Amino acid sequence: MAVYVALFVLIAGGAGVLTATADSPEIGFDDPDFEVSQGDLVEVDGQEYVVAEIAEVEESGGGGHGGGGGAETSIVATIERNVTVEQSETWSNGSTVTVGEREWNVEITGENPTEFTLVEVLDQQAILGDDPRADNETVQRDNGTYVVVTEDGESTLVPAEEYFPAPEERSYAVGDTLEYTGYTATVDNVTAEQAVLVWEATQTESIEIEEEAIVTIGGTDFVAHFPDASTMQLSSDLEGYEAQVAQIDQFHQYNSGLTRVLVLALLSSLLLLGAAFIPSRY
Repeated sequence: MAVYVALFVLIAGGAGVLTATADSPEIGFDDPDFEVSQGDLVEVDGQEYVVAEIAEVEESGGGGHGGGGGAETSIVATIERNVTVEQSETWSNGSTVTVGEREWNVEITGENPTEFTLVEVLDQQAILGDDPRADNETVQRDNGTYVVVTEDGESTLVPAEEYFPAPEERSYAVGDTLEYTGYTATVDNVTAEQAVLVWEATQTESIEIEEEAIVTIGGTDFVAHFPDASTMQLSSDLEGYEAQVAQIDQFHQYNSGLTRVLVLALLSSLLLLGAAFIPSRY
């Protein structure tokens, strides 16, 4: 009995030593395609990204390792690039648009038009407010709209079309350009129902990258690794990365097996010791 107990203790000790002293392999690249920090550039096949940020991010760890439910920290990088995209807007016939901080009515005439006209929308209230002779509101009569103008104590009804200045008109044909929302827009198409404007705008495209994430740049897939909280490595050697993952999985399988051997050996030793002290019935 003592020999068996010693044997199981020896097995448990060996398994425990191997479990305690084994170093878990980690993901790492000896020769990455890129090793960058914040502010560096990553360029592949003409696509150029700037590393906008590399930062540690706290995540809620509900049910994570250890079951403590505390916050876990991970490293996340953000890369950005500016891309040019085509934008468009459709102006319906009779609609009101804002161009150059003023409002305009869109007018399209004819069955097969090739142009449209912007007719200024007059701010009649502001014009009346700036004229000390005129009342602040127009008045309606059976034959139209009037402005009450008072001079030398005598009030006169002036037709609105005579009082207010003629609105400004601007015509644009297909292919013409105009300044709109900070861009130079081109009239792309005009029909009886609408006018279509197109322009090119610059937008920022952002990609967030986490540890061991696969990111595609310029048609090439890279796997990301953070050797520290301020450095990111990008490697196109996906086969090498997968081999490292397989090695880590194998290590954990072996380590788990040794842990089970340790537990079973100790339990077997205790059972044998317990059985040795059971009194004999004979």
